[in-house]
Amino acid sequence: MSFSRDELESFRDTEVEDLIGTGLKLLFVGINPGLWTAATQTHFAHPGNRFYPALEAAGIITRTIDRSAGFTDDDRRHLIGRGIGITNIVHRATARASELSADELRQGGQQLRAFVKTHQPAVVAVAGITAYRTAFGDRKATTGEQSTHLEGSALWVVPNPSGLNAHETAASLAVAYAEPARAAGII
Repeated sequence: MSFSRDELESFRDTEVEDLIGTGLKLLFVGINPGLWTAATQTHFAHPGNRFYPALEAAGIITRTIDRSAGFTDDDRRHLIGRGIGITNIVHRATARASELSADELRQGGQQLRAFVKTHQPAVVAVAGITAYRTAFGDRKATTGEQSTHLEGSALWVVPNPSGLNAHETAASLAVAYAEPARAAGII
């Protein structure tokens, strides 16, 4: 599947439905949907995004997910069946997370608190340290397990899997994502 720049731009500000089911153990939280994600209605969908390859390499999922083509019903069932959910801090799609305002991120942090309180995952893993710091007003936060919980859930900050995050590889992301997955009892 491919899109022209104009086609992708037509998905600006579109929202992507949360992936959530019963038995939620581990909630991954992205910053906000990208345009490709909005176009396919599949979280972390851009072909350059390393989220699903990292999950597979870590043993968090046990099958390949071709995210760029959009989730299949089997993909959704697999993730939910493993106790995995996905949401975002901010729900409107942009080309880059840098297009979001600090106010949007802080408001999204409050909405995420309510979401976590409602769904009660064992572990929350926020993918993106800079967005986490802004959304939760914790300028000194570092990646890894946080000393505080989020509405009763253990809280981790993990690296963002975007291809724009050149400091990480699928292998290093797999190591980082395995930690909260272990804490959630998925691996």
